[in-house]
Amino acid sequence: MVTAIAFTAYGGPDVLHPIEIELPTPAAGQIRVRVKAAGVNPVDTKMRRGDFAATMPANFPQRLGNEYAGIVDHVGDNVVGLVVGDEVLGSATAQSYCEYVVVDATNAVRKPAAMPWTVAAGLPAVGQAAHTALRQIAVKPGDTVLIHAAAGGVGTIAVQLARHWGATVIGTASEHNHDHLRSLGATPVSYGDGLVDRIRALAPDGVDAALDAIGGDAITASLALVRDRHRIGTLVDTEAAKTFGILRVGARSTAALADLIALYEAGMLQLPIHATFPLTQAGQAHHEMQTGHVRGKVILTVD
Repeated sequence: MVTAIAFTAYGGPDVLHPIEIELPTPAAGQIRVRVKAAGVNPVDTKMRRGDFAATMPANFPQRLGNEYAGIVDHVGDNVVGLVVGDEVLGSATAQSYCEYVVVDATNAVRKPAAMPWTVAAGLPAVGQAAHTALRQIAVKPGDTVLIHAAAGGVGTIAVQLARHWGATVIGTASEHNHDHLRSLGATPVSYGDGLVDRIRALAPDGVDAALDAIGGDAITASLALVRDRHRIGTLVDTEAAKTFGILRVGARSTAALADLIALYEAGMLQLPIHATFPLTQAGQAHHEMQTGHVRGKVILTVD
């Protein structure tokens, strides 16, 4: 038996608790990974609260966790290129808060030896989302790009990628994160009343594209600032995408993850780790996520 984290009713962070499950066995084309660390993401807190109950109801006891880093300890039939003992990172679906995960081998990428387990576990979800989203809104050299919630996990990666691709970046964030954004090469602006005017003062020639990770007022500001609605992407607000004809963006891409790892190895990408918690303290990790002041990623570690 192995330990996983689950919840049996919607609610606050305290509904998360350890359960014991059978050690999973990989099928053909799959690998089993002994998890060293798992990333915590906003979607996990929303799933736990029941935000998706109408469209994606929980299957109690419901597990969580969409990204992991660990060591391959069992390889299924027909797997090519990975062997027992390889250190890997990648995506999963609602299972990474666990001592072991079974995933398709094609979704795993080798971890660089020098990359910490915490960074490796925090990169797949936000990295792939940022990379594919910026491609979907066609960010290119010379663009001015507005990134909302730029100090969060997705935002931190998106700022660096957009700068690497030759764009100028304006990022919204709380004032205590402004120096962080400057260090990444973005020009920070504060949330709140007057946001559109503050951005126009920074970009008198206009904003070419916008990436939203929070919804609400960020969508309103983006619509006021970006001429082509097909260059506004939201990671979170599906209804706004339908209503205003903007793009619902973000997807998994192993190729994108490999590109991000190469940038990290070249010293051109960083992922701040805001806090780490042991696996059995997943509830505390969710409490921290909900403070609204997370810079980078919150990570669960597994002994």
